[in-house]
Amino acid sequence: MSLVIVGSIGLDSVSTPQGGVNEVLGGSAVYGAVAGSHFCPTYIVGVVGTDFPMDSLKMLQDNGVNLDGLVYKEGKTFRWIGKYNTWNRAETLRTDLNVFADFSPELPESCKCCKSLLLANIHPGLQLQVLNQISSYSHLACDTMNYWISLCPDELIQVLRRVDIVFMNEDEVRDWSGRRDIYSAARDVLALGPQWVIVKRGEYGSVAISSEYKFFAPAYPVEKVCDPTGAGDSFAGAFMAYLANFNLLKPALIKEAVRYGTILAALNVQDFSVRSISAIARAEIDLLKDNLVKWTS
Repeated sequence: MSLVIVGSIGLDSVSTPQGGVNEVLGGSAVYGAVAGSHFCPTYIVGVVGTDFPMDSLKMLQDNGVNLDGLVYKEGKTFRWIGKYNTWNRAETLRTDLNVFADFSPELPESCKCCKSLLLANIHPGLQLQVLNQISSYSHLACDTMNYWISLCPDELIQVLRRVDIVFMNEDEVRDWSGRRDIYSAARDVLALGPQWVIVKRGEYGSVAISSEYKFFAPAYPVEKVCDPTGAGDSFAGAFMAYLANFNLLKPALIKEAVRYGTILAALNVQDFSVRSISAIARAEIDLLKDNLVKWTS
């Protein structure tokens, strides 16, 4: 009953119409693990430099995130500088991979036999490297992006053939298949072997698609957006952590996982970094999820 997330861990500098922050905790593994920690024990597998802030490590540990898979290397931590002129798309001003450039994920023994595995948005070759190390998992998922779809489609195909769940946004699933209709595009992904494709649609919510089912969930209404960074990672982390409590990927459980992912994504955008998703109690998350069900039923 635990979730392992393999992905980036970094320090982000972000500016939005609501303000800005400098070198705050970020990265796909961080957002996913903090969001998922509300539902089950979470582990992160990643690399940081010797300059990584001790208070960030403490924050992760205080949120119940296991750091067995965290590697410390001499050098600087991964950094991303971005700007939002609109909420739908980030403008990357600078990316410094630093120690992340040579990241080669090695799973500790504590991470080889867990319930859920989320391969966050990293090179498909690294995702395959992780898949070749695991011993026993019930639910395997991957996230990806347009860059990998165009750069290394053959390796991505190998990943898609070995996972149960795929997270893509609308543009990504269309780019993958060449189809404009996301349902037809998702079927092309399903044909490779996954049981579910979760299409993230930003402010319009998400759609969970299998060979037999489609489930649409609207976004949770947010009155004031502060920073969209990490919303998709928070969604995926909460989704996979919720499923870690169950053995089978039943449609009813997928619906609940989508709803919880929706809530954590909505919470995430209301503040910078992981502030809002780390500070909230599970009881409040459940209340927000119940409201979402009530408003959409």
